[in-house]
Amino acid sequence: MKLWQKDSSIDQLIERFTIGQDNVLDLELAQYDVLGSMAHAKMLHKIGILTAEELAQLISALEDIQMTIRSGHFKIEEGVEDIHSQVEFILTEKLGDVGKKIHAGRSRNDQVLLDLKLYYRDKIDQILELMESLAHVFVQQSDSYQQYLMPGYTHMQVGMVSSFGMWYGSFAEAIVDDIRSLRDIRKIINQNPLGSAAGYGNSFPLDREETTRLLDFDDLCYNSMYAQFTRGKTELILSNSLSSISYTLNKFAMDVCLYCGQNHGFIKLPAELTTGSSIMPHKKNPDVFELIRAKSSQLMALPTQIMMITHNLISGYHRDFQQLKEVLFPAIHQIIDVLQITLHCVPHIMPQQDLLVEDKYLYLYSVEEVNRLVQAGTSFRDAYLLVKDQIADGSFRPEKTLKHTHLGSLGNLANEQILAKLL
Repeated sequence: MKLWQKDSSIDQLIERFTIGQDNVLDLELAQYDVLGSMAHAKMLHKIGILTAEELAQLISALEDIQMTIRSGHFKIEEGVEDIHSQVEFILTEKLGDVGKKIHAGRSRNDQVLLDLKLYYRDKIDQILELMESLAHVFVQQSDSYQQYLMPGYTHMQVGMVSSFGMWYGSFAEAIVDDIRSLRDIRKIINQNPLGSAAGYGNSFPLDREETTRLLDFDDLCYNSMYAQFTRGKTELILSNSLSSISYTLNKFAMDVCLYCGQNHGFIKLPAELTTGSSIMPHKKNPDVFELIRAKSSQLMALPTQIMMITHNLISGYHRDFQQLKEVLFPAIHQIIDVLQITLHCVPHIMPQQDLLVEDKYLYLYSVEEVNRLVQAGTSFRDAYLLVKDQIADGSFRPEKTLKHTHLGSLGNLANEQILAKLL
């Protein structure tokens, strides 16, 4: 059954191609389509399109569908194009002419926009919850290992003294900024498109404020044409945020893979987080972090995929938008999966103490020595040249007492201030 069905039949190859994965992916939208239909029906009653009895019948039938969805037994039947068609088919089969009234004042265009916004809103909330937990875990690790020194690198060369406290804290603050960005994107997404119909409104006296209230939106997409314009734009801004989160996770995973190797030995992973080799009995491979790295790399390409689907389209609806679900839905599941496994693994990483006693890390203290001389009265440039000459002739013997006090330094990580950004 198709909501647009005419008297003529459609080529079966064309039908399969145009439906694509909608009858599979739309199962994720089922609960939201029912919620939207409930709100729409209540609004139709308010403006006099539905009687109180008709509304009661529709709400009861929609509640039955919702129970079927929650039980896991709901399906989109063979030959039914999408979730919108399936829900209306059930309502019509059960209620007859009353079921046929549910579509008054809306189009599949604003239906799918609504379903997607409700779906994205829920998934964003799930992602935000994981990210907030991860930010707190990073801060806990930062506080716990503040005194564990490690090399800080520039150009992949040892540069200055760092610490595991600073390392963990850097990812905490990165995640916090990703959270703040995603929160803003949630506000943009959480605007009601229902009532825009096919993108140009309609002649029913729709009460769009009512459906906005019923569905707990922050605001409306007021302009009907802009409501349709958000298809693709919504996915793009969300994909950019997911890409930014992935950038953070990718860098962390790469650090772990590098630091746990024998050539560095900065951290150890417990055996239960590693895998072995079929030929090398000594191997403890960081497969989980390699997969976090690979999966986050995939997600960093997401905005490009979204742009390539939508970049040459004029205003109005196009079937091209269907492909956005096939790209973005799996990506949302993947970022949730990556966040969950990262959150699970981070507390089990074991930083190592006394790393900087080795001679190869001696020059990490060169800047400390320059700064010590400056504070004793030497000009910075003269102090720099003096230390440079000591390094060159092999006489460099720095003091290793660290005196870092400013905000964000080794001795003052400002973790409380970082978490305060979440408030």
